[in-house]
Amino acid sequence: MAKRMSFFFDREADILYVTLGEKRKAISKEAGDDILIRIDPESNKVIGLTILNLTTRFKKMRHPKVLPVSGELSLKTA
Repeated sequence: MAKRMSFFFDREADILYVTLGEKRKAISKEAGDDILIRIDPESNKVIGLTILNLTTRFKKMRHPKVLPVSGELSLKTA
């Protein structure tokens, strides 16, 4: 079953939050420089991603970076 993916960018803090499914309690684990993976403590499944210093990170990039995430996108129809 496909899960809803939501995005929230906190401009003041320069943080991007990506959430899979409904928001819920999670444990964060570092996946790289300023990248945190949020994990459901009961199922041990990835339920989100947090990217710190988002605009700063992309201003400094000379080459595209690959985030340690894969997923599937689909268009929800009524």
